[in-house]
Amino acid sequence: AKSSASETLRRNGINSLYARECTLTVMSKSLELARPFLGRTVTVVFDRPLGSNHPKWDFVYEVNYGYVPSTPAPDGAELDAYFLGVNEPLEEATGVCIAIVRRLGDDDDKLVVVPENVELTDEAIPEAVHFQEQFFKSVIVRR
Repeated sequence: AKSSASETLRRNGINSLYARECTLTVMSKSLELARPFLGRTVTVVFDRPLGSNHPKWDFVYEVNYGYVPSTPAPDGAELDAYFLGVNEPLEEATGVCIAIVRRLGDDDDKLVVVPENVELTDEAIPEAVHFQEQFFKSVIVRR
């Protein structure tokens, strides 16, 4: 029996509001680097805290956004991370990586990190990061 695209996505640990519209591509280098962080505790340094302006584009960061130090990503910078579940600007924080925003057609995936004991639904993550991810097609990858 053939399985639907959404069943295939779920079986591969991928859930998203956009899953029906997106086609999975070959695993990216960024996803290979990000996947081992799922379920792990990580420290994120914020170079774009909540409320800051994007240095090039005309939007404000609606969540704390930064990187995991010493984790080179394919773009030459460190692996990026959204830190959700906190409503104040932060310089650094430690939390659990609960998901990855997998950008289709752009090898620049983002970790989704939350404070310990915070849970977010598959629908809540795209809503929280829409301010930036609206410019990309993406899916949410979980364990």
